[in-house]
Amino acid sequence: MKAVISGGTGFVGTALTEELLNNGYEVSILTRNPDKHESRKNVSYVKWLSEGSRPEEDLNEVDIFINLAGESINSGRWTEERKKRILKSRIDATREMVRILENLEDKPSVFINASAIGFYEASDSKTHTEQSLDTSSNFLAETVKRWEAEASKAKDSGVRTAYTRFGIILGKDEGALPKMALPYKLFAGGTVGSGKQWMSWIHIGDIAKAIRFVIENKAIEGPVNLTAPTPVTMKELGKTLGDVLNRPHWIPAPGFAIKAALGEMSTLILEGQKVIPEVLNENGYTFQYPHLKEALQEIYHQ
Repeated sequence: MKAVISGGTGFVGTALTEELLNNGYEVSILTRNPDKHESRKNVSYVKWLSEGSRPEEDLNEVDIFINLAGESINSGRWTEERKKRILKSRIDATREMVRILENLEDKPSVFINASAIGFYEASDSKTHTEQSLDTSSNFLAETVKRWEAEASKAKDSGVRTAYTRFGIILGKDEGALPKMALPYKLFAGGTVGSGKQWMSWIHIGDIAKAIRFVIENKAIEGPVNLTAPTPVTMKELGKTLGDVLNRPHWIPAPGFAIKAALGEMSTLILEGQKVIPEVLNENGYTFQYPHLKEALQEIYHQ
């Protein structure tokens, strides 16, 4: 089968490309600069989001569309200008993916659009599944709502559509974990904020395998939580990270200091959601790393 991926050279896209290649797929990666990438067996690079580009002319017999494109929400303090760029990058990429899909004579069987658990209301007491209707009204939640609404237009072409709501993705060199681990490596790690806020996490390996699982299970559509089945509090995360790194968990980072440093972006750290991957569980997905300690041990000790 042939998959088309936007954002295929990023953190998640790189892991997903390897997962698909290792399981017999061909992959076409949409990129602004295809000439910057060396050719690989069963991988092609197609120009998009540039003046005059018509990627649909280079895509034939495509089975899967996957949209991972968008400016990182961790790219810096959320100024009004940065928030506009974060939202616009997601809407523009998704709109273009849907346009390409609509112009293909042979439609793909599935469209998977990246999303985020920031859709759900932050709470220390509630548990969210894909059925939860308790949403937030902050910047991240409103971005997710508009992002998914844009992706839902693929359904008008009769294409099965899934919104993979990512939790905090754990990997050694990219994503949130290196920033979380740095204070511990400097012997200065401790509880962040109240420590009671939930962190719904997932290992990068499970992200890639879970997306392939959604591809191959035709009954799955709509929102899909991509989180491990065992969310933890921020305090538990810190203690476990310190234990795996053989570092103390002792110097707290109070909430007011985080807010002063990060502004509105501090909600990513000081607020959280307890999110359960009910769709994956009910459809029989088996997590490689269902527990935090074994996930961190694989990342730092393999």
